Amino acid sequence: MIDIAPQSKKINRQKSYKDNASAQPFLKWAGGKRQLLPAIKKYLPAKYTEYYEPFLGAGALLFSLQPKTCTLNDTNSELINCYQVIKDQPEELLKLCQKHQENNSQAYYYQLREQDRQAGFNQRTPEDRAARIIYLNKTCFNGLFRVNNSGQFNVPYGKYKNPVIADPAVIKAISVYLNQASCHILNGDFESAVATAKKGAFIYFDPPYYPVSDTSSFTGYSINGFGEQEQIRLKELCDQLTDKGCQVLASNSAAPLIKSLYDNPRYEVLEVKATRAINAVSSKRGRINELLIHNKYMTKTTTFP
Repeated sequence: MIDIAPQSKKINRQKSYKDNASAQPFLKWAGGKRQLLPAIKKYLPAKYTEYYEPFLGAGALLFSLQPKTCTLNDTNSELINCYQVIKDQPEELLKLCQKHQENNSQAYYYQLREQDRQAGFNQRTPEDRAARIIYLNKTCFNGLFRVNNSGQFNVPYGKYKNPVIADPAVIKAISVYLNQASCHILNGDFESAVATAKKGAFIYFDPPYYPVSDTSSFTGYSINGFGEQEQIRLKELCDQLTDKGCQVLASNSAAPLIKSLYDNPRYEVLEVKATRAINAVSSKRGRINELLIHNKYMTKTTTFP
């Protein structure tokens, strides 16, 4: 088992972000991969033609690698809207985030949280929606992103002292990267997101983890649950990509189902430990076992024309 200890932000920034040090996750995210970056980087391909991340989330690995050509996807439309707004309208976004920071209070939080329960929410500008979700993420309880069955944000207020809603250096650096690289930003199913992947592509899958217990599910991340059948479909997609000659790396929980799915000579499954600070139940935060799964194309000597 590989034991990944927490690292300081200074080490992460110096060691991880090779091209643009300020480009890093702008949201708190359950299952974020900052702590696992040292382990993940041990299993990156030496070369790849393009990068795919079908479950983008906070994008820790994306900002660490900063690939020149990438396809980015997530089923969470509000999250993907944030990336698109950061790419296209970073200054307007920062102005709105500053307004939210200046007005931050419990009453103001619930006023903004209520917006997705009101008629006309979808008619709000992309910038308004992005600033709202960033504000809610930075001020809600424990930085959770959770919606109910109607797709409405339902996390209570977190009562932080002087939270930073949006770091201008981070937002601007992400905008620069997304505009300088050839980045395709999608909002859809993970299988559709990799439909164009060809031999030599590198795909990193970081799906909602399969629960190791009845109370540890991440399905509150979106209104579309990610259960056993979706995990099986993901594994079958990994098989198809392997057959194409793509390089596949996946993260998941150390649940028996996941171990059994990838118990196959074409995959190597490694168990790692990482710190998880985001959980609604404080006793379940801390160091937990996770899996890194890679196909046999993932070797340091692999090269592609």
